[in-house]
Formats: sequence, C-alpha cells, structure tokens
Amino acid sequence: MIAIKVPPLGESIVEATVSRWAKQPGDAVAAGETVVELDTDKVTVEVPALKSGVLTSQAKREGDAVKVDDLLGEVDDTAAIPAAVPATVPATAARATAPTTAVAAASVGAPAADRDAAPPPPRAGVRAAPSAQRLADKEGLDLARVSGTGRGGVVSKPDVLDHMARGSAAGSSAAPTAVPAAGEPRATPAAPAALAAPNGARTPAGTGARETREKMTTRRKRIADNLVQAQHVTAHLTTFNEIDMSAVTALRNRMRERVEQEQGIKLTFMPFFVKAACLALRQYPIVNAQIDGDAVVYKHYVHMGIAVAAEQGLVVPVVRDADQKGMIEVSREIADVATRARAGKLAIDDLTGGTFTITNGGVFGSLVSTPILNYPQAGILGLHKIQDRPIAVQGQVVVRPMMYVALSYDHRIVDGQQAVLFLVRIKELIEDPATMLVA
Repeated sequence: MIAIKVPPLGESIVEATVSRWAKQPGDAVAAGETVVELDTDKVTVEVPALKSGVLTSQAKREGDAVKVDDLLGEVDDTAAIPAAVPATVPATAARATAPTTAVAAASVGAPAADRDAAPPPPRAGVRAAPSAQRLADKEGLDLARVSGTGRGGVVSKPDVLDHMARGSAAGSSAAPTAVPAAGEPRATPAAPAALAAPNGARTPAGTGARETREKMTTRRKRIADNLVQAQHVTAHLTTFNEIDMSAVTALRNRMRERVEQEQGIKLTFMPFFVKAACLALRQYPIVNAQIDGDAVVYKHYVHMGIAVAAEQGLVVPVVRDADQKGMIEVSREIADVATRARAGKLAIDDLTGGTFTITNGGVFGSLVSTPILNYPQAGILGLHKIQDRPIAVQGQVVVRPMMYVALSYDHRIVDGQQAVLFLVRIKELIEDPATMLVA
C-alpha cells in the first residue's frame, strides 16, 4: 500500500485545501498521474501517484484543510488494474452500444476530411481545473470535447476559451467575455458582474435563498491575513499624483500594430510603467528596500510584482530583474505570467521574491484607490482608469487623457519627501517617454 501525502508546498506555506479529487476509490492510477489537487494561498499543487495501482481510500474530503505530510489517501500497488477500453470498435457493433461509444465508433472508416471536421469523442474521466469546470457548466459545454494542455492533459480555463473561440462547441451561443490584457487601462469600466464574479456570494438559482454561507478557501484566508498584517505591521501611507497620458498613448498607438506583428505580443501601458518605476527606483532606492529586524536591506535589483486578478483571488507574479530588461521582453513576460495566473498554472517561484509591486485597478474602471502594501515590500504603485478631463496647459483649458496614480509606502523607512519625489519622477518619465531611453 502506497501512502499519498501532502508534499512540501513551498517557502513559508504550511497549509492547503483539498480542492479536487481527480481519482475516486476503485479508480486505476498510473505512476506520475495526478490523484488530487491542493489549493494554497498562492498556487494549485497537483499530487501524483508514486506508483501505478488502484486508489483504495481518501483520507481527506474536498474542502478539508491539510498540512505538509498529512495523509491524503492510499494506492494499492498490488491490485489488478482494470483493462483499458478498446480504442476502436467496428461501426456495426457500435450502433448497438451506448451513445458515447457509438459516436466514437461512427468516425471509424469515415473519410479523413469528415473525421478531421468532427469534434473528438468524449473521454472518460476528464480532468479539469475548477475554473474550467465552472466555465463549461455556465456555457453548457462538454469538457470531454476539449483538449487539455495542462500537465497530464488537465483542461484549464484558457483551453475552454480557446475551444469556444474555434467554434468547436456545438450549441454554444454566447461567446466568452473578453478578459482585459494585463496592464491595459481602458476608458470604459468593466461590468459590475466582472468585479463580483471571482469571490462574490452566489445565490442558488431558483431556491429563493436570501443568504448563502461558503467556507473561505485557504488562499482567500491567507490573502486576508496578509492584508491585515500589512496594515498592522507597517506605517501605511499613500500619496497621489496625476499623469497626462497623451504622449505615451500616442507612442503606444504608433507602435502597437508593429509590435504585435513583429513580436506577437499586445503592447499595453504596463511595460511603460514598469520601465518608469525601475528608473525611479534606481534614483530613490529606499522605495525598493525592506526592513529586516532593526536593519534596512537595500535591493540592487528590481523583481517587479504585477498584481493579477485571477478567479481564485488576487495573485502577484514576479517579473525578475525587470530593471535589466527592455519593454518588449517585460511585456512578453507580463502576458505570460498573467495568462498562467488566470489558468492557475503559476509555480511557487513565480510568486516569491518581489521587491516592488504595480497594481492596475484601471482595467476594472477604478478612478482612484489606496493600494495596500504587498508586505514586506516598502512600496506599491497603483494605476487607474484613463479619463478625458479638462486641465490647464500654458494658461489654456484643454482636454487630455489623464490618469491618477497612487504610491502607498511604508513610512517607517520611506519619508514623505522621497515618496512624493519618486511619484513625480514616474510622472515625468511617462509624460515624456523619450527620456526613458536616455535616463
């Protein structure tokens, strides 16, 4: 009998929640195949079988909290594994079998063009991420017809979106809501449902219930603990400024199509702010420092955290050594980590070691906010919605695309003067982006 235990979960992570059992007692499992998935405050951890066999027991249920080395279940590696279902059967026999078998068999012997055009046959025991399952249920989509790109063929939410975009889901009449690209402020706020969807309370349809109670996930509890810690441990203060986005908008519009064609990435505003922040941090390194006991640790590098609103909750993947990279490379890395964050495919290393953070509420329509520090970091830059507003320029009232920016900082080590000058430097660089080439 082989025990399945909670593996090491990463730096400083000691607890997780059982999110999904991929196998049930009596199911055959192959060595290396995922048996159960665990949610931590940062990532989803897949726990594989160490040897082939049959799952005999589940010591924990979905939703249970577990700690490192807790027993999850057992696999009998001496049990006889059920024979695999034949891949194909004669078409004549298939007509007399169950509907799913008939669908699979009907394609045998059909012309190649017809087989290519037909959707793949349903697969038994489809493994899918919870976000993919929820989206499929919402759209009435059979996950057995979606090709999974995750480890071991797990179907992720992007897999479902790609499948729907290709038009493979017959009978699906509504296209998925487009997710704004990371770092893309926009003039029109997102629908209110988009803000409430990830963690809002859900009322069962048709029940008439006025309240529902839902247990907090390990990730949500950890997020709550971190935010409270940041408020209680740091001397939290925020300073504001506003930026005329005319110049950087014109530059982005001029280069966007070329970058997309040549580099295959969408040029957003976020890389401009990452570059500006790195230059400003070089000039005001205390904003990039951290307190360790009674010492101040100065970081001579910038591991830039980019806040991403994933379905399971806010995560902050890190672009490492962002100060050593060009905007195209930064843009590509931001797009990559944002996609993996929303698909729940981030690793622990993607989420640790950040020295400064940028968060963008503008993609949801936020006009102004006071971001909370990503402790133990000493600073976080908040971006907001770009909005046309009348301003005075050389004695004349003109309408310009303006953005409020906010810097929250730890006043224990960052003085108000340094914080204000840091934010002014960001403003200067964004309003004259050419200076970032010579700074």
